[in-house]
Amino acid sequence: MTDMATDIRERPGAAALDLDAVRAAFPVMADTMSGRPIVFLDSGASSQKPEAVIAAHAEFYRHDYANIHRGVYELSQRASDAFDAARRKVQTFLGAAEWREIVFTRNTTEAINLVAWSFLEPKLQPGDEILLTTMEHHSNIVPWQIVAMRHGAKVVSVPITDAGELDMDALRSMIGPRTKMLACSWVSNVLGTVNPVAEIVQIAHGHGVPVLVDAAQAVQHVAVDVASLDADFLAFSAHKIYGPSGVGVLYGKREHLEAMPPWQGGGGIVDRVEFEKTTFGEIPFRFEAGTPDIAGVHATGVALDWFGGLGIDAVAAHEADLMAQGLRALHQIPGLHVLGAPACRTGAISFTVNGLHPSDIGAMLDLDGIAIRSGHHCAQPLHRRFGLEGSARASFGVYNTNSDVEALAESLRRIVRKYG
Repeated sequence: MTDMATDIRERPGAAALDLDAVRAAFPVMADTMSGRPIVFLDSGASSQKPEAVIAAHAEFYRHDYANIHRGVYELSQRASDAFDAARRKVQTFLGAAEWREIVFTRNTTEAINLVAWSFLEPKLQPGDEILLTTMEHHSNIVPWQIVAMRHGAKVVSVPITDAGELDMDALRSMIGPRTKMLACSWVSNVLGTVNPVAEIVQIAHGHGVPVLVDAAQAVQHVAVDVASLDADFLAFSAHKIYGPSGVGVLYGKREHLEAMPPWQGGGGIVDRVEFEKTTFGEIPFRFEAGTPDIAGVHATGVALDWFGGLGIDAVAAHEADLMAQGLRALHQIPGLHVLGAPACRTGAISFTVNGLHPSDIGAMLDLDGIAIRSGHHCAQPLHRRFGLEGSARASFGVYNTNSDVEALAESLRRIVRKYG
């Protein structure tokens, strides 16, 4: 089985994005930062929002807001319909077999915690292992560590190469009878490495090991089809794919979700409550305790509609061009070092500059109206693999242009000439 992200990049003839129209859809792109036009290169942390999403969120609160699923009055019915429609949009976007396999959470982090506590924790025994990779975000490390510590299990990490790619031979040798879960990022939030997740899933399933894919950095860059991927779980956050913050998605195979107990108690997840005993409702509702972010879920559906209208082939081709331009330009700057050299890369370029702290690089770029991220990017083990405490990171979205990349390179050239 080939990696779907590679397939996308190899398809010829992808239609070009209308970049003027795309940028015009984002109100913030007309604003300034530090007195200069904004060059926003921090989409890996959180994307900007198109007007369609902003308007949908505001209009929902103005005209359609009510609590959902138990109100018999019209306003509640409208809100419930919008919420349920968004779930089906997520189902379609991911290629899930049914809407019941889609659970709404607050973010990717909460989705991973849900799986760690509800799916894995009841199964863990002393000596069991949870297999991760060295390039994981802290959100895909810490939840597994917490549940492992409760049962005398341990987290082990698959190493990565100097190029920033997963060592697949090591993965094959490390997975075994004590492995009870494998969790990996589809795309590294630091290196931009696109992991061969379909192959990883195949290997794990060959040992009877379930797999969670952290797709927080993938869904906005590559095509996703959970039926073909065959992962047991997949998680992402709406705010990374031009939707609102505060909404996350967990996809889980129905047979897993049906067997999992609730991980939080409260209203909305129950069938019948007695002081002696409570019985719980059907999936996915048993995992959605309390009142959800109703407007945010509705706006997430609008974001997926908007993003889908661009065409993933066009998005991938545009971002591949930005990545190639960025790598060429940054590699030519003396004293600047790009982290990793994976063969398949999307979304982000992280780098260091001799003699400069990453935060200082970010602060100086800000003076030119350029927004990047600096620090460890919630991936300290990965940085330590490269002998670093942190890096500067430029990450791309659909609204970025070749001019943005050149502005970054020119500003960095000035910074290096003056301070490097």
